[in-house]
Amino acid sequence: MESVGVEQLPVSTSTESKGKTPFYFSFWFQVCIAVVLAMVFGYLSPARAVAMKPLGDAFIRLITMVVTPIIFCTVVSGIAGMQDLKKVGRVGGKALIYFEVVSTLALFIGLVVGNIVHPGADFHVNPATLDAKAVEGYAGQAKAQTVTEFAMHIIPTTIVDAFAKGDILQVLLVALLFGFALSLMGDRCKPLLSLLDTFTSAIFGVVGIIMRFAPLGAFGAMAFTVGKYGIASLGPLLKLIGTFYVTSIFFVVVVLGAVALLAGFNIFKFLSYIKEEILLVLAVSSSEPALPTLMEKLEALGCSKALVGLVVPTGYAFNTDGTSLYITLAALFVAQATGTHLTLAQQLTIFAVAVLTSKGASGVQGASFIALVGTLSVVSTVPVAGMALILGIDRFMSMFRAAVNMIGNGVATLVIARWEKEIDRSTLRIHL
Repeated sequence: MESVGVEQLPVSTSTESKGKTPFYFSFWFQVCIAVVLAMVFGYLSPARAVAMKPLGDAFIRLITMVVTPIIFCTVVSGIAGMQDLKKVGRVGGKALIYFEVVSTLALFIGLVVGNIVHPGADFHVNPATLDAKAVEGYAGQAKAQTVTEFAMHIIPTTIVDAFAKGDILQVLLVALLFGFALSLMGDRCKPLLSLLDTFTSAIFGVVGIIMRFAPLGAFGAMAFTVGKYGIASLGPLLKLIGTFYVTSIFFVVVVLGAVALLAGFNIFKFLSYIKEEILLVLAVSSSEPALPTLMEKLEALGCSKALVGLVVPTGYAFNTDGTSLYITLAALFVAQATGTHLTLAQQLTIFAVAVLTSKGASGVQGASFIALVGTLSVVSTVPVAGMALILGIDRFMSMFRAAVNMIGNGVATLVIARWEKEIDRSTLRIHL
């Protein structure tokens, strides 16, 4: 497939393009300015800033609109493009093992930090005084699932239903089945693959158009956040927010940094390389808008289109490091704030359930909060109404949560590519 190169999108990283384009026309600068203006606007005129919410929502919906076809096309092309089902199995197996190890480590770190810092210890909240109705909508969507129920949920009612709901796990299943089927067809599938590649190019062209409105979407999302909640309203919960931010930075710099070092690249240089995507995710509190351009940048580093098409979309469903950190840390915060003592067995139960509920809580705003409600519901001693304490600040938490999810998937793809010997240390040093 003749892919839409990174230089064709407004997030260009090519040296030639950078030399010709003034910095004030660059994507990262425009998003930065939009975020700063939004924060000032939200502080000075909260009511008007709240009215900017449709700008952010519209941008996210535009991106979400094309995410499922991107995932389907890239996964199918990735599997069929490898032509060797053994390699597909090998890459998929390595990716799933990596995802499970790293995301489980993130859950553990969140649990440890919550026990050490005790972010909710000073609240002494009476659960009876909390607004339980505030979380009823989320509780209705969240339900503790057994492994069997989780597996059954992955299977859509119909193929069309998976795309209509936008359920990433279900779309992944359909894409995997189609990819394997095309691989078994041999040369007969080439016309269909060619058509699929052309359609994928068109989809990425649509993404290029949508991304031009990213600064506007970032402005709307950030203005709404600051205007509605205000910086001052964060006061009582600053300890939780600060703890989560510091834990997220620690995870990226130390844990992912160590993984990157073993794989032969510097985490800080990689973060600089994807700074546009990080800024965008922080502004809109969702990792999905960064999916298309992240994939293109990874291909520009030397990862094969097939590997990127298989690993990145799968990672968005199964490698949610930021969500994992958030679930265990926030669960302990709610318990501490409501004076609920959790035994070691109860904490381990939360940990075990979170391993399951964190899967699929990707990209979309609110999905991680729903996963947290579902996790807490298995420990009856913790009042789910306590979730009302952090409902107002979830937007601020989701900024770093989504950013860590996205960064973790970028690192994971490079690690798998190194394991598959698609790129070497010298190539990464040159490009980064």
